[in-house]
Amino acid sequence: MTDLSAFPINSRWPAQHPDRLQLYSTATPNGVKVSIVLEEIGLPYEPHFVNIGQDESWTPEFLSLNPNGKIPSIIDPNGPGGKPLPLFESGAILLYLAEKTGKLLPEDPALRYETIQWVFFQMASVGPMFGQLGFFHKFAGREISDKRPLERYRNESRRLLGVLEKRLDGRKWIMGDDYTIADISMLGWVRNLVGFYEAGELVGFADFGNVAAWLERGLARPAVQRGLNIPAKP
Repeated sequence: MTDLSAFPINSRWPAQHPDRLQLYSTATPNGVKVSIVLEEIGLPYEPHFVNIGQDESWTPEFLSLNPNGKIPSIIDPNGPGGKPLPLFESGAILLYLAEKTGKLLPEDPALRYETIQWVFFQMASVGPMFGQLGFFHKFAGREISDKRPLERYRNESRRLLGVLEKRLDGRKWIMGDDYTIADISMLGWVRNLVGFYEAGELVGFADFGNVAAWLERGLARPAVQRGLNIPAKP
């Protein structure tokens, strides 16, 4: 049996199945990227709920795995060379799992890098901008009287939706007929923008018919439906 005792995080979130990939996460847009991928590829894993509302990601045990204090993070007991691999940053985890299993990432080198560029687009632009819009529209930022930050993030979020809208013109998925980690990286964020953040009207989401149809297709996938609720709250 795999021994994960060398990882301090195991003392706070002990593995019941140490031979399986360990996921430390919360069902946020970044967190569900990994749970959706794991559900799609069918790799056995054990999810652990990290309560970010109670700052559990800032505990010494979690920081030992991710010094940036953010979810999600993983430990793959069957990493390269058969050794356990700890990994953080959702984009890096998506790439790792896709390459490990040979799924959700094209084999053709050119298409592979084209897919990766869209994952980086999500990491660098969609996530940060949508997240800031959520803060200034729904959370504490809405109390700020100066609305220029809100306007900036609204305009940038709308611009990014326009980029996706153009990309999806005539395509079922971001890479055409093939559903990939590029789609998975963005589904939770677009869903949050119009759902949890309640910003659909603010950004004029009705103007982006290709994005809306893509989101509907993605959310209809059984693995996505499961992954959106993993890890479940205790």
